[in-house]
Amino acid sequence: MTHQPASEHWVLTLSCPDRPGIVHAVAGAIAEHGGNITESKQFGDPDTNLFFMRVQVETSASREELTTALEPLATRFEWTWSLDVVGRKVRTIIMVSTAAHALNDLLFQQRAGRSPIEVVAVVGNHRNLEDLAAFYGVPFHHIPVTAESKQQAEDELLNLVHETRAELVVLARYMQILSDRLCRELQGRVINIHHSFLPSFKGARPYHRAHDRGVKLIGATSHYVTADLDEGPIIEQDIERVDHEMSINEFIALGQDVERRVLSRAVAWHAQHRVLVNGHKTVVFR
Repeated sequence: MTHQPASEHWVLTLSCPDRPGIVHAVAGAIAEHGGNITESKQFGDPDTNLFFMRVQVETSASREELTTALEPLATRFEWTWSLDVVGRKVRTIIMVSTAAHALNDLLFQQRAGRSPIEVVAVVGNHRNLEDLAAFYGVPFHHIPVTAESKQQAEDELLNLVHETRAELVVLARYMQILSDRLCRELQGRVINIHHSFLPSFKGARPYHRAHDRGVKLIGATSHYVTADLDEGPIIEQDIERVDHEMSINEFIALGQDVERRVLSRAVAWHAQHRVLVNGHKTVVFR
């Protein structure tokens, strides 16, 4: 009696110049290795003339076999591509200052088994959230930042990224600006969350200023971090309607709620390889 090799579930993502034959070539390579496509999405951007694709495949072929089959296609079509196991949890560092809502949500989602990330460390420039990290059993690293120590602090962070083999860094209301050097070093691997009042309400106490101006909508934006402050490719956004009857505390509570939801979705989609960068914007295969 012969035993069939156990099948594995893979996710392939790629982007490349748009041209005929890409989907056919991918499907053919998968079929040659007995693969069954369980999910497939693609998008051709007429503005950038780039093609984007995400495919989930069940097959008994090994990573080496799939890579060998796909590499000639990657060369032929000039792919930027990745191949990973579906559902593998992405090793993640969360950076915080004093606000707890985004960190608590991400750690709770992980504990509940609903998050596609594995939080390997929490980094804070203050110690306010050390007890919260300890409650969830995650190591907390206090890395204070001053104008004089900024480079040293970033070096310490990079060392931690390497030591923990972290693949993703999440700024969960981390109130420090990353240097251009750090943004380049971690390009495409840092996700931020901020209120959507930018550029109208930049700086401190944005909800107070929005409340004072009588805004009717508040929201949040999650994006990749680049050297251009708060202008990286947007992953997810959401809004909530507000009115004149709401207090500033109600504004803040509602704003924090939408922030945590938007950040959680952005992190999950990134970890599931559903986000592909398209210049200064993104393609999100939800």
